[in-house]
Amino acid sequence: MAVYPGYLDSSRSGRLKDLAAGLMERLKDCTICPHHCHVNRQKGELGFCRAGWEVEIGGYGPHFGEEPPLVGRGGSGTIFFSHCNLACVFCQNFDISRGHHGEKVSLEKLARIMLSLQARGCHNINLVTPSHYVPQIIAALAIAAETGLKLPLVYNCGGYEEKATLEEIAGLIDIYMPDFKYADPEVGKRLSHVPDYPQVAKEAIKEMQRQVGDLQVDAEGIARRGLIIRHLVLPGGLAGTKEVMEFIAREISPYAYINVMNQYYPAYEAYRYGPLSRRITREEFKEALKAARRASPHFRLAK
Repeated sequence: MAVYPGYLDSSRSGRLKDLAAGLMERLKDCTICPHHCHVNRQKGELGFCRAGWEVEIGGYGPHFGEEPPLVGRGGSGTIFFSHCNLACVFCQNFDISRGHHGEKVSLEKLARIMLSLQARGCHNINLVTPSHYVPQIIAALAIAAETGLKLPLVYNCGGYEEKATLEEIAGLIDIYMPDFKYADPEVGKRLSHVPDYPQVAKEAIKEMQRQVGDLQVDAEGIARRGLIIRHLVLPGGLAGTKEVMEFIAREISPYAYINVMNQYYPAYEAYRYGPLSRRITREEFKEALKAARRASPHFRLAK
């Protein structure tokens, strides 16, 4: 029977510490995310994400606004990481993603935060925007696991992930929760400043599905393992919802758990980008849901 959470076996064997050390070395010529900035973060050099050697967080605590399988009664134990490897013009957490709000924490303190969320009764450790801090997170996880951490890890990301990094951490993450933002690379380039978003996100989500499979929940409906995909519906069809849903049904799983989200509102620099200056209409959201159901009647759509 597989060990749960997945990282416990690696902790006991010593693999977790070795993996963390190897990942930290990669920060000296950073290729942790798809930007491949090749900066030496140990020496203070900054790449696209503007994150350095030390971890910065914007806050942490039980969160009750996540998908139901993550929340339960105790909430999802969220840790909000500062900075981001995307530069979305409509970012609703721009104060954190741009690094304007954050606290530097040591690896030991990050481990203590994980343990404190467990002590508060959270169902999981929800790593929000972790992509650019994967080495530090795994290093902190090694400390926390030795000190009694037993909660599953949620990798809550924007979908722009380095496949090689995901392959390195295979077996450590129990629940992947990526965004799938855009079907059109030109839209990704204009709205998130990455020219290859759909291609990279597709390969990353395929790898996530390979590692954890469809979402599995326990008798109380709490997520134990699997993939949750988020898709934010944008005004004017900018997200390419139909194409995104068809890809998921065809190449990920016709039984995927998907949160088709209607909470877009203009934030940050959105007012400069035509259709983004308004919320989506009720009809736009209804059409997005129809597109999901047409792609696969077996999709599990979050409520």
